[in-house]
Amino acid sequence: MSAGETTGGTRPPAWNPTVIKVPEAAARVSGPVPVALPRRLVDVTIDGQPVRVPEGTTILDACRARGIDTPTLCYLETLAPVNACRVCVVEVEGSRVLVPACSRAVEPDMVVRTDSERVRLSRRMVLEFLASSVDLSLAGPDLVRWVDTYGTDPSRYGQPAGAAAAGERDRRHPGHHQPTEGARAATVHQPASVDNDLYVRDYSRCILCYKCVEACGVDAQNTFAIAVAGRGFDARISTEFALPLTESACVYCGNCIGVCPTGALMFKTEHDMREAGTWDEARQTVTETICPYCGVGCSLELHVQDNDVVKVTSPLDHDITRGHLCIKGRFGYEFVGSRRRPTTGPSSGADPSG
Repeated sequence: MSAGETTGGTRPPAWNPTVIKVPEAAARVSGPVPVALPRRLVDVTIDGQPVRVPEGTTILDACRARGIDTPTLCYLETLAPVNACRVCVVEVEGSRVLVPACSRAVEPDMVVRTDSERVRLSRRMVLEFLASSVDLSLAGPDLVRWVDTYGTDPSRYGQPAGAAAAGERDRRHPGHHQPTEGARAATVHQPASVDNDLYVRDYSRCILCYKCVEACGVDAQNTFAIAVAGRGFDARISTEFALPLTESACVYCGNCIGVCPTGALMFKTEHDMREAGTWDEARQTVTETICPYCGVGCSLELHVQDNDVVKVTSPLDHDITRGHLCIKGRFGYEFVGSRRRPTTGPSSGADPSG
């Protein structure tokens, strides 16, 4: 009898190793359950400590698994790494240059140093360059902690230069050097662009992390309304031909706002309240709900202050949205605050005749 045959002379059906058979009744409901092949474990050494992680894991994820605080500015779990900010760089034994931890995958027997003098110097320089030229006041507590941890001193580059006029940076031509202000530190300071009722672009706070470009592109919206224009210090986020947002390809989904780490892109409601001095996150509550507009079931987080919805976000770990929404889900909430009890009429309880 040949291998694989039964006593009856028939060959049993081939077994598919990637599919688990389920009972017939359950199969009518859910079908076969696909199972991914297990990933090989890789042994690496991080700061002298052995770490075992699945093959394909990035150095950043391996560091986080060990509880190592690795700064990031351009990285987000739901977007493809673009290696723009270079603040997550680490030293890898045998590598000529520092490597970005957010995109470099671990390799067998890799030796990584995350806190060497070379790494600390690189991170300090990146943070100093950003802090000397960009308004980082809304970048969050993590950045404040990193600035202190790495001993940055942006003031050594001199006092900040004056702000550019509205639209001046958009009119600059690539490769054309601009006159400097002597010993003053060049900045990207400029007036905020308020050209629509939904969100504000304040590029004085932009660190060119590319997150908004990625969210507008293949990683989420596929609209491609914005990209990086210019070169060197004159590089900036721009619409096609620097058109006003209202004339561009923007569909106002607001996904760029959801990924911006520094407040360069902001709800107009938040911008106006900050200008008026009434924005207070300590008084805000966050309520999770489902978007009421369609049947997709996007998860919303309503940020409420003084009984008014002031902005809407979506959790990054939600399987449907992964932090992204459409224009209705992100901005279509004002009807909630506009519902007021009529002062006259049958439902008011008042006597129309006086």
